[in-house]
Amino acid sequence: MDKWLEGYGYRVDMGWTVFAASGTLALVIAVATVSYQSVRAALANPVKSLRSE
Repeated sequence: MDKWLEGYGYRVDMGWTVFAASGTLALVIAVATVSYQSVRAALANPVKSLRSE
């Protein structure tokens, strides 16, 4: 694989920080989404949701 990639004129080296940053960003987005939905469900009026069912 390395020999095949050496045939290209331009090469971009990606360090571990790119992968760490993208993983951290995905984790932050997931936690924020779950937290938002949890708070929204906790603050909702259960009577309204029972009436609509």
